[in-house]
Amino acid sequence: MSTADDLDLLAQEELAQASSMRWSQLAPLIPWGDTFEGVSPANLTVQLSRSYLWAGEPGGDILCEVRAYLDEAHYDYGARRSALIRRS
Repeated sequence: MSTADDLDLLAQEELAQASSMRWSQLAPLIPWGDTFEGVSPANLTVQLSRSYLWAGEPGGDILCEVRAYLDEAHYDYGARRSALIRRS
């Protein structure tokens, strides 16, 4: 598996977890983000960033973004995925 494919798979997995929270749980925290170390499916030590922002107007849908990358020097080359968490 290539590093790009590995990071892409990890970003998809992280997005599934990150977007599993309900709007009502997240809304009081917006904007929020965090970066932490993780291990990719190919066993690489990587950085994962997760952020939650208003997709438009405050109080509306929430944009959930995740990024998986090797290190700060490779941030722009990492895998990025996003999803909307709809206001119910």
